[in-house]
Amino acid sequence: MTSSHNDLYRPPGLLDVLRLPLIGRLLCWRWGRLALQVPLLAAAVLLVIDGFTGPQLAARNLATVAPWVHFRGFAVLVLLLAGNLFCMACPFTLPRTLAKRLSLGGRRFPRRLRNKWIAIASLFLLFVTYEALDLWASPALTAWLIVAYFVASFVLEVVFTESAFCKYICPLGTFNFVYSTLSPTQIGVYDPDVCRACAGKECINGSYSPTPLVRLDDIPGGQREVRHGPQGTPGCGTLLFAPQIESNLDCTMCLDCVRACPHDNVGLFVRQPGRELLHPPAWPKRWDVSLLVMMLAALGLVNAFGMVPPVYELQRALIKTFGIQSEWLLIGLIFGVGGLLLPTVLALLAGVLSRALTRKKLSLRHTVAAFTPAFVPLGFGVWFAHYGFHFLIAPLTIIPVIQEFLGQPGDWAAFSGAADSILIGLVQVAALVLGFLWSLALANRTAMRLYRRDAVPGLLPWALLLLALAFAAGYVFSLPMEMRGSLLMG
Repeated sequence: MTSSHNDLYRPPGLLDVLRLPLIGRLLCWRWGRLALQVPLLAAAVLLVIDGFTGPQLAARNLATVAPWVHFRGFAVLVLLLAGNLFCMACPFTLPRTLAKRLSLGGRRFPRRLRNKWIAIASLFLLFVTYEALDLWASPALTAWLIVAYFVASFVLEVVFTESAFCKYICPLGTFNFVYSTLSPTQIGVYDPDVCRACAGKECINGSYSPTPLVRLDDIPGGQREVRHGPQGTPGCGTLLFAPQIESNLDCTMCLDCVRACPHDNVGLFVRQPGRELLHPPAWPKRWDVSLLVMMLAALGLVNAFGMVPPVYELQRALIKTFGIQSEWLLIGLIFGVGGLLLPTVLALLAGVLSRALTRKKLSLRHTVAAFTPAFVPLGFGVWFAHYGFHFLIAPLTIIPVIQEFLGQPGDWAAFSGAADSILIGLVQVAALVLGFLWSLALANRTAMRLYRRDAVPGLLPWALLLLALAFAAGYVFSLPMEMRGSLLMG
């Protein structure tokens, strides 16, 4: 998300990862992103092959074990420690360069769709499909999902100038965008004055040109020659202007802005984790963004609830009360109410109560938007507790699965053991407690900023909502959970 072109943002940190030896050189290299994407592309191809041709037992197939057990646990840890590295190395964007060469008209994505409503719908559809079709148990369907990702990304890149799939549609990217706001890295610039003087704004427009082009830029420090050509780099796929980036929202960290900048003025800075959560201008006062954060936290809870015994009691009650027979309808109703409707109603109610209990009458939209960032840490804690469980319950089972894929006997006895249940429980409790405390501190700071002497009553509805979410998550994770996609041997 960006502010106006006249409000250039200061560098988010002092240490630029791209100035470090080896890793900085690799990432800045023209083929640096490709070097990260090719291994993941190869992995995706192997998943598709095993999904279609390998054993259809979920616990013994790469297509189900790798994405549904191991990748998710690894991804949340990387998001927290390093940033949105998955989007940086995402193999689904590999067709982008080819697609740009085939662009049909260079049109923008429709204005009315440039928001997060489609992303919310895609998240909802993915979770419902995951449960209704038991994707975690079907290697073939998971392989089809991977193929569908490649096709959708390629088609949208061909038709539109921006990376519409990444920015407005991709459920995985949307998840990464929201929770990368907690990460300790962010794109920034060294000198905003250089960006003001830059004529081409290559960080957003790119340096690719079918024919060679040379110009001179008068920037602070003197003139700089700028070259465009067929070897140039595309600009930011999500149309972020580097000196205005205030948040990791919408940033895929592809580093195309770094490679395209002719003045070496863009960097990947180490910053305070969660920096934008403390910076109100970084969060647009839009319903789609606010409700996305609330719904994503709720969907994490509902997704976990779908794997514990009470969900079956709820399903039986719905069948008995309303005569619902369709599993799609049952699951859609549970996720729709618990993951979309309930967080929307509770967010609006908390906003109404905050306005009623305080003297400063901000609009309901601004009130909800102001407290939205407070739900990022706790929401992440819910997802970390969930995905961490599935990863720790079978951390090494990927090894015998790979062995069998390569035609060797799988050493299940050596690699199918689970982490200690007490350790898993402690990890889950720590994730929820730390997430709750961080969220409560953010909500308190927001209340102090907005309401001053009325901070306590203004905070109360949101604190209760955070507490309810934390307790509900604690209850769900205290119950026996299905060990999907795992094969344990005692």
